[in-house]
Amino acid sequence: MKFSKTILAAAAIIALGSAHAALAAGDAAKGNDVFQSQCAMCHGVTVGANGIGPSLAGVYGKPAAGVAGYDYSPALKAANITWTDAALDKFIAAPQADIPGTKMPYAGLPDAGDRANVIAYLATLTGK
Repeated sequence: MKFSKTILAAAAIIALGSAHAALAAGDAAKGNDVFQSQCAMCHGVTVGANGIGPSLAGVYGKPAAGVAGYDYSPALKAANITWTDAALDKFIAAPQADIPGTKMPYAGLPDAGDRANVIAYLATLTGK
C-alpha cells in the first residue's frame, strides 16, 4: 500500500511540474522585456508594490482582485476568475473587452507571442 501511495504522489508532482511548464510556454526573459516596456509603469513586481495598478507578485494562478491593499473595480471583483494562462491571455489582449468596467485603461497587447512571454514572466513572480 505504501508503494502505491508513493507512486501516486510522485506522479502528481511530475504532472504538476509538467503542467506548469506547459502553461508557461513563453519566454520569461522576453516577457520581462515586454513587461518593462508595457506594464511596469503601472504594476510593481514585489509584494506591496501597488501603484496605479496592483502589484503582480504572485498573481499567476491566483484569483483576480486578490492583492491586499489595492482598490479593485467592482467589475474585476465580480469577475470570479483565476489568473490562468487562458484568463491572463484574454485579459492582457483587451482588458476592457474582457472585463468591461475594469479600471485598467490599457488598450491591450495584440501580439500573442508577447502575451505568452509576459505570462511566462508573471509565472516566475513568486509573491515573496
